[in-house]
Amino acid sequence: MAEIRTEQWTSVDTYLTGTLIPADPILEAALAANAAAGLPSIDVSPTQGKWLHLLAKIQGATHILEIGTLGGYSTIWLARALPPEGRLITMEFSPKHAEVAQQNIARAGLSHLVEIRIGAAADSLAKLYAEDPTPFDLIFIDADKPNNPTYLEWALKFSRSGTLIVVDNVIRDGEIANPASTDPSITGTRAMFEMLAANPRVSATALQTVGSKGYDGFAIALVL
Repeated sequence: MAEIRTEQWTSVDTYLTGTLIPADPILEAALAANAAAGLPSIDVSPTQGKWLHLLAKIQGATHILEIGTLGGYSTIWLARALPPEGRLITMEFSPKHAEVAQQNIARAGLSHLVEIRIGAAADSLAKLYAEDPTPFDLIFIDADKPNNPTYLEWALKFSRSGTLIVVDNVIRDGEIANPASTDPSITGTRAMFEMLAANPRVSATALQTVGSKGYDGFAIALVL
């Protein structure tokens, strides 16, 4: 039964992508390059990438922070929403992933808007904070899930009133509702949700999603 549902979810994703998202050789080349380099196939789906793009457009974002670059697929979606004077800083632990992402971003003609910082995200975030950057309009967190509480703490430090914080992969096949889970990705994400609930500075919700990426979801928080 689960296999049937997955097939249906994927077919719906295929229909929505084919109907609403025109063929894009740049994005397709990025996914192909990621696969050729052996990167894990954990990029956001095309419909999710377009959703992030539209959020950034709606937000009128000029400064975007992304925690977790992988091969730069979501980075391209987000950077395309920026104005010519915009800036996107993205952080990636793996030098190999960052190299592939840099090539993908260059192919997309976005190198002038995007800066990739390599290293453990917590260290990169601390260095960025020391630079006293302009607050970010949108922050996308899609890195190692056990550290979601740490990334949320940093995201709030880089925020202003009106900043939008989006966190990917927060449902985890429904395991997020299991209080007995000892999986660090679950415990880390549950701790992040508890932080959101307890913080009067944010208003947050989450959405379950199904599709070609399976059963998962996003959290979204507005900084008040």
